[in-house]
Order: sequence, then structure tokens, then C-alpha cells
Amino acid sequence: MSTTERRTNAAPEAIWDVIADGWTFVAWVVGASRVRAVEPDWPAVGSRIHHSVGAWPAVIDDNTQVLEVEDGRRIVMEARIRPAGQARVDISLIPDGTGTVIRMVEDFTSGPATKAPKPARDAALHVRNVETLKRLALLAERREHP
Repeated sequence: MSTTERRTNAAPEAIWDVIADGWTFVAWVVGASRVRAVEPDWPAVGSRIHHSVGAWPAVIDDNTQVLEVEDGRRIVMEARIRPAGQARVDISLIPDGTGTVIRMVEDFTSGPATKAPKPARDAALHVRNVETLKRLALLAERREHP
């Protein structure tokens, strides 16, 4: 599994507010191109964000479902990322002094992407997730200090 961390001055609550607002998904998840719908109970276990991936006109409709949640601390999701497959994404918010360490652990669980050698898969996910966590941190910092 690829593990990526980023420290931010934003409090865990500010980061969780971004994650809990499913409509912001496209603003911080690299590769998501639009959000089509957010189920009303997001981010409860079993709820989904219906999103699209890719660039127009080659967009594919998919979804991400919550598998586990600890409100304000951790969310585990199954992301459908066709045609690559499905991935398990685990995001933890770790208080760190006046800020937070955001830890994201991700790996493909099914589909063609699982055929790639693990070091190559981890490297590709890490590069993507560095940018994903940067975006998430910036959104949370902006909410705390507009």
C-alpha cells in the first residue's frame, strides 16, 4: 500500500469538514472531474459520492463508498476508478501540536491496476496523493483562515 503524509496547520475538525462536504470531493481528489450526486448521509458507512473521472469528453461515471468511519478522525473508502479498477483509501487525521498530520494509505484491490508491480503502483499512487493531500490541506486552511 502507498502511504503519503502531509502536515498542515489546519485543525483536524477543519479537515474533516472538507471531507464531510462531499461536494468538495472534486476540488481535492486528483482525477475526479465532477461530482454528480452526494448521498444525504455522507460520510456515513455505506454512503456514496457519485463522481466522474477523466477529462471531457472521455469521462467515466463512478462512485466512492464509505466502508468505515470514525467521525472527525478517520475514513476508509472504496473508490471505483474505472478502467483501472477499485482502490481502498484510508485517510487518518492525527493531531500534531496546533495542526494535523493527514495520512493517506491507498492501494488497488481489483482490476487491471493490480497487475502492475507493487513498487510502480505505490510510486504512481504516492505522486497523485501528494497533490491530493496538498489540495485537502489548502481547502481546510482556507476554511479556518478565510
